[in-house]
Amino acid sequence: MKFGIIRERKNPPDRRVVLSPEACQKVLSKHSKAALIVEPSQIRVFTDAEYKDLGIEVASKMEECDVLLGVKEVPIKDLISNKKYFFFSHTIKKQPYNRTLLKAILAKGIEMYDHEVITNQKEQRLVAFGRYAGIVGAYNGFRAYGLKFGTFELPKAENLADQPELISELNKIKLPNIKIMLTGRGRVGNGAREILDGMNLRKVTVAEYLEEEFKEPVYCQIDASEYNKRKDGVRGNKADFFANPEEYITNFTRFTKVTDFYIAGHFYGDGAPYLYTREDAKHADFKIKVVADVSCDIDGPVATTIRPSTIAEPIYGYDPITEKETNFQNKSAIAVMAVDNLPCELPRDASEGFGTAFMKNVIPAFFNADKDGVLERALMTKNGKLTKRYSYLQDYVDGKE
Repeated sequence: MKFGIIRERKNPPDRRVVLSPEACQKVLSKHSKAALIVEPSQIRVFTDAEYKDLGIEVASKMEECDVLLGVKEVPIKDLISNKKYFFFSHTIKKQPYNRTLLKAILAKGIEMYDHEVITNQKEQRLVAFGRYAGIVGAYNGFRAYGLKFGTFELPKAENLADQPELISELNKIKLPNIKIMLTGRGRVGNGAREILDGMNLRKVTVAEYLEEEFKEPVYCQIDASEYNKRKDGVRGNKADFFANPEEYITNFTRFTKVTDFYIAGHFYGDGAPYLYTREDAKHADFKIKVVADVSCDIDGPVATTIRPSTIAEPIYGYDPITEKETNFQNKSAIAVMAVDNLPCELPRDASEGFGTAFMKNVIPAFFNADKDGVLERALMTKNGKLTKRYSYLQDYVDGKE
C-alpha cells in the first residue's frame, strides 16, 4: 500500500500536514507493506529537507500512490481519478459551496474518506484538530482582551513556534480580576483549558463563579448539563441533552451577568437551544465584553458571532444595540474573535498531534482488513456513487437542496 502526502493547494495556504517526517518514519517501520511518497511543498510547516533527512521519498509522483492524504479540500482540477483520498471535504453537512467538489469526486470514481467522519464503533471521532483550535482560540481571546482594553499586547499566535511559547507569552501579562467562562469539555474545551491552566489561573466551581467576588482572575469550565436545563423542570444530564436537545432551554444567561471574557468551546447540535440571543446581549446586565468563539457557528448559539474572522484580521466588534459590526475598541462593543481555522496558526503542533492519532487509528486499518470498521464508516463514495451511510447526500449532490 503506497501512501502519498499531497501538497495543500487551497487558499489561503494551510501549512498543516497529516503526517510529519517522524510520523512517516514510524509508519514505515511499523508496517512492512507500507510505502510513502511526499509531494514537494514550499508552504508545508515541515520542509522537504526534513522528510528527506529521515529517508522519506519526496517526489511529484502522486499518481503512483494508492491513498492520498491531505488536510483541506483538494481543488477539483487537481483531483486524480480512481484514487483513495483523505481530507476534510466539508460536504457532510451539505455545505453549498462544496457541492461541485463532491460531484467531481463522484464523477472521477474517487473513494472519499472524510477525516471528520473517521470514528470508532461508538461514533466518537478518532482524528481531529480540535485540541489545537482550543489552544489557539484561548490565546487569541486573551490577545483580543488586551487589545480591547489597551491593557497589554500579545504577539500573534502564528508568529510563535508552539504551545509552550504561547503560554510563555501569556505569563508575561497581568490580568485584572476578571471572570472567564469556558463552555465545553471535549477536545476544543479541554485544549482551551490547557492554556488557562498554563497561566496558573484559579479554577472555581459554578456556585463560586456565580456568587463570589475574587481578588484575582478566575475561570469556570462547564458542559451542556450546566448551560442548559429541561423545559419540564426535571433534572437533566449531558446524555439526555444530546439525545433530546429540543426538550431543553438555555441556562447560560445566569453566567452572562457575571462573565467578563467568554471562551466558546462547546459542540452545538441541531435542535439545541442558543446559549444567548441577540436580545439577551441587549440587556443592561449582560456583562461579557470579549468572546473567543472557537466553535464559530455563525448566527448561532453565541449570538454575537455574526461572521467568521480571519488569521489576518482576527477581531471584530459587535454592537449589541444595533446588532451590527463595529470597531471592537468602542466602549459599547463586544470584541469577537471567531477565526474558523485556528489550528493553522500552530501548524507544527497541530500536525504532530493529528498524525499521532491518524497513525494509531487509521493506518492499521489498511493492513488488518479494517477489522474495526474505521475505513468503512468513513468511506463516503465508491465506484461513482455515494455509499449507503452517506446516501442522505444524494439530493444535495443533485442540487435539490
